[in-house]
Amino acid sequence: MKIIVLDGYTENPGDLSWGPLKALGQTEIYDRTEAGETVSRIGDAEAILTNKTVITDEVMEACGNLRYIGVLATGYNVVDVEAAKRRGITVTNIPTYGTDAVGQFAIALLLEICHHIGHHDRTVHEGRWENCQDWCYWDYPLIELAGKTMGIIGFGRIGQATGRMAAALRMRVLAVDEYPNESGRALAEYVDLEKLLAESDVIALHCPLNASTQGIINKETIAKMKDGVILLNNSRGPLVVEADLAEALNSGKVYGAGVDVVSTEPIRGSNPLLTAKNCIITPHISWGAKESRQRLMDIAVDNLRQFMNGVSVNVVNQ
Repeated sequence: MKIIVLDGYTENPGDLSWGPLKALGQTEIYDRTEAGETVSRIGDAEAILTNKTVITDEVMEACGNLRYIGVLATGYNVVDVEAAKRRGITVTNIPTYGTDAVGQFAIALLLEICHHIGHHDRTVHEGRWENCQDWCYWDYPLIELAGKTMGIIGFGRIGQATGRMAAALRMRVLAVDEYPNESGRALAEYVDLEKLLAESDVIALHCPLNASTQGIINKETIAKMKDGVILLNNSRGPLVVEADLAEALNSGKVYGAGVDVVSTEPIRGSNPLLTAKNCIITPHISWGAKESRQRLMDIAVDNLRQFMNGVSVNVVNQ
């Protein structure tokens, strides 16, 4: 089987091995693929792996040997899955590789907002502590989380991972989810969105992006939150109306926000969150721990191996 990796750099910038994938067939690996290069790079390949390279119906039409598309991520909106199904092309994703890493990153964003460790570290290295009249100083309020309430919108695997860590910090946990389950009930109180917005000191987004959740954080929902709430988003950027969040940050209605995702990525210089007060922005790296990427690699290889053996694993367009 001829296998093409269209954009492998973010998954493997050099610290992992493509060896297990290469063992499955003739393999070509590209760090990045521009839109105009997609068809020529796929050529007569039967299997491709893509992370963010878009695979349209037109691409599939032009690449007549294509039988398998493996998405190197959980979200698969970069592939026209209906067109693939119509053409008999199997599409798979990687559903569970980053659960703990993404939950951990949400808590890291929260702790940074609570203590601004990076900021204070920089001031020490710049000599401010050395020249300080007092034996300590802080430039932001230092926030203790024990006894406060975290509301988590989307309480699947990642939401529950974040909930377990919040509970370990002695926070009360509220959850909104379309499908409550017993593991969730062991961690949190399931509530409706109105109650979560009204009672949470911290709100974390871990829901999928769809028609019902796009823009779920907006001027109207922010108005229902506590004054001084903290917002975390390392799920999907379009869950937030960024101009409304920026306005709330600048007014103080929202005390702080930690986001690892934005509406357009890479971020554009015009994004209002770049100039908003007390907004920490990281470049979509929640998933990027080496351990998490190794799991992603292992699952991606196994998905393709199983397909070659006639077994359907993690197929999203059956």
